[in-house]
Amino acid sequence: MTTVEMGIPTVRTPASSAGRPDVAHLVDRFGRVARDLRVSITEKCSLRCTYCMPEEGLPAILAERLLTADEIVRLVVVAVRRLGVREVRFTGGEPLMRADLERIVAGCAARVPGVPLAMTTNAVGLEHRARGLAAAGLTRVNVSLDTVERGQFAKLTRRDRLPSVLAGIRAAVAAGLSPVKINAVLMPETLGGAPDLLQWCLDEGVQLRFIEEMPLDADHEWARENMVPADRLLAVLGERFDLGEIGRDDPSAPAEKWRVNGGPSTVGIIASVSRSFCADCDRTRLTAEGTVRSCLFSDSEIDLRGPMRSGAGDEELALLWRGAMWNKWVGHGIEADGFAPPVRSMGAIGG
Repeated sequence: MTTVEMGIPTVRTPASSAGRPDVAHLVDRFGRVARDLRVSITEKCSLRCTYCMPEEGLPAILAERLLTADEIVRLVVVAVRRLGVREVRFTGGEPLMRADLERIVAGCAARVPGVPLAMTTNAVGLEHRARGLAAAGLTRVNVSLDTVERGQFAKLTRRDRLPSVLAGIRAAVAAGLSPVKINAVLMPETLGGAPDLLQWCLDEGVQLRFIEEMPLDADHEWARENMVPADRLLAVLGERFDLGEIGRDDPSAPAEKWRVNGGPSTVGIIASVSRSFCADCDRTRLTAEGTVRSCLFSDSEIDLRGPMRSGAGDEELALLWRGAMWNKWVGHGIEADGFAPPVRSMGAIGG
């Protein structure tokens, strides 16, 4: 099996920093500064969502290729102390699939106190670990949930685990992992149930954000003509709820917000395709194998694991990271003629 078949890009050489200003933070050629770090810690997942993973799951990454808990903590420390990162989110695959997740969280909380540590999860099994993760230093969670109709959930995820997900969400709320945010990918088959999902979130006191489906599925079946845009969702929700547009709290925040029935509750929409916010993107990503990825849609990755294991110091790792982000693309280019999706699917990149 080739690296491309496994969804692993082959471009892993140091990036040119020609023209880069002599600053510590992660600036790119277009003046954006990355301060939000996404850290994928595994390719494994307990679900098989159709827009993310193939039915058989992703090819397993050899244990020696994965970053260890200590290596993850070290790179998070480099990102915060040397590169100006202000928020860290752990992703997967599914981060709950790692037995040492609490150790990773606790290590980061101890080394970079005060930095928000979040997690994106499908919440399967979270009911058993929410309190322990909160005690370790996790501050909040985003839960992927596209529908509260059990049959539809089983069809989309290829697993009948909705009761576990709902229990995990409630456990996160009880553990104080606040705010709990629900991320729902917009699809034609779930659009009709979107008002029910919003009502469930209002009843449970959690925040809902809909996300336009992006071409990041492992089966490469995404087509723009089948995508549900934000405007269509708003029309469906508007049949049942009174929505008042708020906008964005922060230019770098991906979600535009609407007040529901006069507030205080809100619903968000991340219109990554129809209302691109690439010009304000502030994210940098680490893959589970320890490569820096500057953009979801760029297959260019810079290896940190190899130099780190060969004895590179923190500043050397920081220099490599700065070079990777200096060369970040201007945007994802989905709307351009000849657009090609990345080799890695969302499950392999990390949300």
